[in-house]
Amino acid sequence: MVSRDAARTAVGVLGNIISVILFMSPLPTFAQIWKKGSVEQFSSAPYLATLINCGLWVLYGLPMVHPHSILVVTINGFGTFIEFVYLLLFLWYSDRRKRLKVLVIMLVECVALATLALLVLTLTHSTKLRSTIVGSIAMLGNVMMYASPLSVMRMVVSTKSVEYMPLSLSLASFANGICWTIYALIRFDPFIVAPNGLGTLLGLAQIILYDTFYKSTKRQMLERQSKVEMGLAETAIPEESKKISKPAQKGHVSRVSGP
Repeated sequence: MVSRDAARTAVGVLGNIISVILFMSPLPTFAQIWKKGSVEQFSSAPYLATLINCGLWVLYGLPMVHPHSILVVTINGFGTFIEFVYLLLFLWYSDRRKRLKVLVIMLVECVALATLALLVLTLTHSTKLRSTIVGSIAMLGNVMMYASPLSVMRMVVSTKSVEYMPLSLSLASFANGICWTIYALIRFDPFIVAPNGLGTLLGLAQIILYDTFYKSTKRQMLERQSKVEMGLAETAIPEESKKISKPAQKGHVSRVSGP
């Protein structure tokens, strides 16, 4: 019979793998941003929320805060790094107003995390109390991460388009929520099970939205493409007319001025 600790470790390793997939899922989005040279209507909220969330869970998983949580530290350490990379790319391809807003929020998050770590490690002297304080705050951070696509979901409903809500991110969030919920239930950890249970529901809601508005999105994209092609055709016709009229005008002048 598999022990509870072995099962928890196995699920934790699987959770790390799925979380890596979750962190890498925005790559197609950033490839699109790079090609177009603009962030367009893509939101920075999911990446900002994930950055502070990962930082909080790194702090929570430290041995002096919550012992025996190395798997929490490893995956969230990787997540912190990759979110910094995404946000740097977002800053590079944003306009000045968006760039300043994202930069200020990143600075506030870093200062808040550093302040929390300093206060917890100097003013509290037991891992139980440290776990409770950091775990409670990290739980809120996790809820923010999973809830951050709500603004995008609202835009999806209003525009009936999922163009700016990547399916890969929604699927990865859903799978990640399920895995970490199971991990926290094997050895009950309310600080992990509550936000990840909510994350599972929100991930499922995004998938349902994607399925609901996928056809209307395709239709809108085709209509937009048709308008662009029609615009190009209308631009090309006057150009051709000008080319034809110029020789005719030259022939007319030569007849008038000739002997």
